[in-house]
Amino acid sequence: MTSNKKYPWVLVGLLWIVGLLNYLDRQMLATMRPAMQSSITELQSAENFGYLMGIFLWIYGFMSPVAGLIADKFSKKWVITGSLFVWSAVTFAMGYAKSYHELYWLRATMGISEALYLPTALALITEFHQGKTRSLAVGIHMTGLYVGTALGGFGATIAAAHSWQITFHVFGIVGIIYSLILILFLKNKQHAEDYIITFKKTIIKSSGPFAALRTLFTNVSFWIILIYFAIPSLPSWATKNWLPTLLAQNLNISMAQAGPIATITIAVSQFIGVIGGGALSDWWVRKNIRGRTFTSGIGLILTIPALLLLGFGNSLVGFIAAGFCFGVGFGMFDGNNMPILCQFISSKHRATAYGLMNMTGVFFGAFITDVLGKTSDAGKLGNGFAWLAVIVAIAVALLFTFLRPKKEDYDFESGD
Repeated sequence: MTSNKKYPWVLVGLLWIVGLLNYLDRQMLATMRPAMQSSITELQSAENFGYLMGIFLWIYGFMSPVAGLIADKFSKKWVITGSLFVWSAVTFAMGYAKSYHELYWLRATMGISEALYLPTALALITEFHQGKTRSLAVGIHMTGLYVGTALGGFGATIAAAHSWQITFHVFGIVGIIYSLILILFLKNKQHAEDYIITFKKTIIKSSGPFAALRTLFTNVSFWIILIYFAIPSLPSWATKNWLPTLLAQNLNISMAQAGPIATITIAVSQFIGVIGGGALSDWWVRKNIRGRTFTSGIGLILTIPALLLLGFGNSLVGFIAAGFCFGVGFGMFDGNNMPILCQFISSKHRATAYGLMNMTGVFFGAFITDVLGKTSDAGKLGNGFAWLAVIVAIAVALLFTFLRPKKEDYDFESGD
């Protein structure tokens, strides 16, 4: 099946659904606080809720490099299907939580299992897609994450109509069933025996994870990519975890209304940005080797006025316009991160590299989630969003000044 010319796109379709479930299961908690706080009183504090969201990010971040190392050495098919099964089982179990303590540790466990997915999936996609389809393929996959984020916004709506427990149960069961379907249809680029041979060679050469990390951390370009990826993670996680709250506060509407409005606006616009940005990047890189970095930088520039308007806006139209501008710009940035990484990092270490990038970005996200929880309690959530525009401008300057690829697909020729 892997030799079939259609399979690279079949793969994207299969993983699109996994990406949707990955973000849906993590995101729906962000809008379900009002429904849950009558049962779990600790959630009445925005700061406590911030800690609950933050523990996922800290655990997810610490696990991301480990996930990348695992994905570079073992079967990507089984890493993906296993992680989906576990986080779906955790989602199902969250419907039975009776205390804040139980929710906290289930959320931490979800961070471990979900961390295994994204570095593995993106590495597998770039193995099947090279050259003229790479950014578009990655971009299409990323739209699954955005749709999952948007559907997560309906968590509060479903919880209001039924219960928050049923909401967790339903989506948990869906993920468990789909993980079993993936066993039948998901394929590796390499055969299973190839992974065993690769692992044995790694042991014989004593070039395990430390050698991979040494290779990455002695690459100056990787440090630039790492910082460039991390800075925009601040507004990204801010919009995921706190935009519904900001919208509800500033427009004085219920979370059941604010959740879908915020998440759908961002998701639809990111969908447009990642597809358009992917196509533009694949075209531009054939004309100019910096085409992918230019596309990414233009996307980030669009988020700067959007963050200012989100922070200081007080009308529904203004919020939607700002959210749309942010989503388009961030989609252009998001869909090009792995393709840009491929210009500087060997295929042997891309999952590990992306895992490290994910870790750094998520740590930034955990930090901003905690900070904005405190600013929300103080009634200054909008100011926090506006300040993020200044930070993003730094990332844009870093990109255009220092990141200069020399080839489209980088691979070490020896000594790797």
